[in-house]
Amino acid sequence: MLQDTDFMQAALEQARAAGSLDEVPVGAVVVLNGVVVGRGYNRPIGSHDPTAHAEVQALRDAARTLGNYRLPGCDLFVTLEPCVMCCGAIMHARIRRVVFGARDPKTGAAGSVIDLFAEARLNHHASVVGGVLADDCGRLLSSFFASRRGGTQLA
Repeated sequence: MLQDTDFMQAALEQARAAGSLDEVPVGAVVVLNGVVVGRGYNRPIGSHDPTAHAEVQALRDAARTLGNYRLPGCDLFVTLEPCVMCCGAIMHARIRRVVFGARDPKTGAAGSVIDLFAEARLNHHASVVGGVLADDCGRLLSSFFASRRGGTQLA
């Protein structure tokens, strides 16, 4: 049986694909009953679309695969804590569980800056697990930004 770390590895593969396109290396997969049904990686720069975050791309792919804009029973694995926009999309899709790697102390909306999933006034609450393969996820991001600043790459 596949574990959370296996699915996070799949999300890391997506993040590497984003990095190879000089996008911020964030990747995501949507899983239903142990099967990946949606994949996505950051594409806002290349697609000229501010909503083209990895989570949104993966949700769109899963919705097409399953033929439904609602994704009940699905889990989302993403290498970086989701932002406010992505949390909103996750809630609207009715994702059951969010599993993320690295925390985002600047824009994280699943516990770091704010926790939208704990907001009682909102109508959907996914469970959240953070820190899965956090070092690997964080290292990929740190390496990307270091290379953009002209520093040495770590990964």
